[in-house]
Amino acid sequence: MSPLLQTPEESTAPSRSGRKLARTTMGLERDKKRHGDVEDRRGDTLVDEIGIVTTAPAPNGVDLVQESVSLIEYVARLGDFRSTQRQECYSLVRRMKSLLPLFDEIRFLGSAIPPNGIASLSKLKKVFCLAKKLLKTCNEGSKIYLALESEAMMVKFHAVHEKLCQALDELPFDEIEVSVEVREQVELMVTQLRRGKRRKDTQDMELAVDLMAVSSKTDERNADIAIIERLAKKLDLNTVENLKKETIAISNVAKERGQTSECIEQIVEILNKFKQVFGMEVIDVFEDPVKPKLLLKSGSLVIPHEFLCPITLEVMRDPVIIASGQTFERESIQKWFDSNHRTCPKTRERLGHLSLAPNHALKNLITQWRETNNYKSPNTEGLASPQGSSVRQEEISSLVEELSSCQLKVQRRAAKDIRILSKENPESRILFAENGAIPALVQLLTYPDSKIQEHAVTALLNLSINDTNKKLIANEQAIPTIIDVLRNGRMESRENSAAALFSLSMLDENKVTIALSDGIPALVELLEQGTVRGKKDAVTALFNLCLNQANKARAIDAGIVPPLLLLLKDKKLNMVDEALSMFLLLVTHPQGRYEIGQLSFIGTLVDIIKKGTPKNKECAASVLLELSSNNSSHILAALQFGVYEHLVDISETGTNRAQRKARGLLQVMKTSDQLP
Repeated sequence: MSPLLQTPEESTAPSRSGRKLARTTMGLERDKKRHGDVEDRRGDTLVDEIGIVTTAPAPNGVDLVQESVSLIEYVARLGDFRSTQRQECYSLVRRMKSLLPLFDEIRFLGSAIPPNGIASLSKLKKVFCLAKKLLKTCNEGSKIYLALESEAMMVKFHAVHEKLCQALDELPFDEIEVSVEVREQVELMVTQLRRGKRRKDTQDMELAVDLMAVSSKTDERNADIAIIERLAKKLDLNTVENLKKETIAISNVAKERGQTSECIEQIVEILNKFKQVFGMEVIDVFEDPVKPKLLLKSGSLVIPHEFLCPITLEVMRDPVIIASGQTFERESIQKWFDSNHRTCPKTRERLGHLSLAPNHALKNLITQWRETNNYKSPNTEGLASPQGSSVRQEEISSLVEELSSCQLKVQRRAAKDIRILSKENPESRILFAENGAIPALVQLLTYPDSKIQEHAVTALLNLSINDTNKKLIANEQAIPTIIDVLRNGRMESRENSAAALFSLSMLDENKVTIALSDGIPALVELLEQGTVRGKKDAVTALFNLCLNQANKARAIDAGIVPPLLLLLKDKKLNMVDEALSMFLLLVTHPQGRYEIGQLSFIGTLVDIIKKGTPKNKECAASVLLELSSNNSSHILAALQFGVYEHLVDISETGTNRAQRKARGLLQVMKTSDQLP
């Protein structure tokens, strides 16, 4: 029996033998008020990550019923959950609430609960305690941490489901005189839970690839900004307020796991990228995640919270009010609007207009406070003047006009300047698009001049970081032309064409357009022939395109498997993880399993499981498990290559995810009678 269900030896007789539970109705209501937070604390002491420690005296029927009801009421009040576990959380809460009629009937029984009934209720309550802790984590925990550990969290949900089924199976329904209707309801729930366990979990592959791309420490490119914004939106971390809360949540996780752990470093790195994209100051998470940096620097001086811009967390100089009624520093909110945002950074509501109204009252208060406290802000650059903005507008208009010049030299220089200016500045991407740069750049892609072609495709890559521009570029029929450059251009042009296709494929409709324009065979060709950078661009774009199920078959037909196998064998390329991630995506398709599951590939996987890095072993075990779950002959082949002892070792010493995959493979061996 699992440790989570093992309990101290139960008393063989109820402590209030012969007394009826019905008489406790008023007392239970009194207990509900009295227990409240006490139950909350008691639940926490009963459960930990590994098992259950029971220090309380032998329970009686009244307490067990009331404590179980209190636990169900507690989780029902938790409200929203993190998006990565939201479905599982609501499902578990719904299951727990469906047991309330059972407890109502037990509560008002006319006879004492037998000893085996008390033992079963005790186990059931302990499962509720475990469920409560899991649900609290999904309600309050770090969103980034829960996304990275989504698979581990799913394992915990399955464990709770299994223990809930076991506890309910042991309930002596006949002896406690539960009605047939309630009994059938409970049995139906158990059946549904067990049926759900047999269903395979579908991993959010888009989330997985975004996490992989954002966590990458090599070859960071502008296209990654689009991924960061998409990932932040998916995790609901695209507001200043939510990022502040996430900072505190990460600090709490770090206290539990240690600041230097690899997982925490990865989480903090992703958090900082989110903050940079949304214009927030990057501070030390472990220093004091609650207080802004300026507040800490001010010593005994307390800065009123209302004086701080929600975006920069600095004292405002020129506060303005936007349509949502929120106040921001003029420069900060103007940058937000210039980046094509049409929502309030604080409330996320869509704005009816983008007008800025000076907040004179707040500005006067800030000025008086500065003078009274002799407060000086850190030195900052002066705000851009309207004149400077006008000069910039003229420069952009002039560059766009030069793209249509009759002199190649002028066109080449203009395309290069647009490429440079659009690389780092979000505002310029919008302005270039508004001034008609996209159609002119698409036209230049057809020019025979290789340098013009290179500058034009790279400028389009930079402009495509803006989501609106993605649509504009596609509407100009640029995708077939970019694919032509990918096939026939110089190597740097081909690399940047692949990166541009990756950026454009963030929109689902563009995934289809790229595939129908024969972009997948061109990317596979770059994967075969390109430089290391070109191969990385190609495999990243192909991964994103293959999130579309139909594109998996297209990639396999285009011959993606052989070059991916070469990436596995050529360790100098340092692309084993990328190749394995691509294989993991392809094996979810029947045609992919057929093409990939050859004897030589199984041997390569086993070799990586034996000699690879911890991350390599984790990915290889994941691919082998996916293959073996659909065809037991693959696990037999792996055993012949000597995988068994290495899986045993990984199941004990590998990364958390690798341990789960290794145990899964060992279980497949056991159920298919292939254990050595």
